[in-house]
Amino acid sequence: MTILYRGMDRAALDAAYNNSRAVPAFPAMLAAGQQRSAELYANSPGRRQLHYGKGLRQRLDWLPCGADGAPTFVFIHGGYWQNCVKEDFAYIAAGPLARGFNVVLAEYTLAPQASMTQIVAEIGALLDYLARDPEGLGTAGRPLCLSGHSAGGHLTAMHRAHPLVSVALPISALVDLEPISLCWLNDKLQLSAQEIAACSPLRHIGPGAPTLVAVGADELPELVRHSDDYAAACSAAGEAAAGLHVAGHNHFSILDDLAQPHGVLLTALQRYAPQLGGVPQA
Repeated sequence: MTILYRGMDRAALDAAYNNSRAVPAFPAMLAAGQQRSAELYANSPGRRQLHYGKGLRQRLDWLPCGADGAPTFVFIHGGYWQNCVKEDFAYIAAGPLARGFNVVLAEYTLAPQASMTQIVAEIGALLDYLARDPEGLGTAGRPLCLSGHSAGGHLTAMHRAHPLVSVALPISALVDLEPISLCWLNDKLQLSAQEIAACSPLRHIGPGAPTLVAVGADELPELVRHSDDYAAACSAAGEAAAGLHVAGHNHFSILDDLAQPHGVLLTALQRYAPQLGGVPQA
């Protein structure tokens, strides 16, 4: 047995980062989420498939809450940088919309078609696009929460210093790519040593937006450790940061909480960052 990382060999690492195996109900949860997302799109005004870049997947959906001057909630989906689309998790927009946010659902190119460096750069381009606001969405000059789940949480942490970001909400984020490079996830990612160093948020914490680091209390221990380590490191660096364990939720069900206007995540976000604005709905 060859120990590769924190006392784990390859088999242990593969299991430590296999969320779908840890939650056998995931296929049914994904299917239900896709149905909920289709219903949300059908019942919500907005503009879909706006391109922030030239790539086929460099696109976003914009869903307005209907309030003048509303803040923006940007959500980046997960899938370990190599699976899923924004349409799989659009249902989460129900919570922020009811809470008084306009919502941007972000898409990006997946591995192996794009490297980690390219994926990170695409989210930077998305934020630059929203800062310019060529479509008049109301994203320029207004408070903005950047959020994402799993791989999307990683991309959120990577861009908490973008000038457009008022507050960051990484959910179940992967903040150190070293263990990712040593397990099954790297088959498609093919991370280089340079990417591991440059694209691991835990390794270069600098000035950035206040950050609420959330994770499901029932997630795999490695996922909980990533979030705890990142919240602690941000605080140790003098950054405004707080950690949040969402009780009773695993890696996937935590998104059900985000979809609830009065769920733990959005309630904590509004308390943590009242500068975002937004209006709680009855």
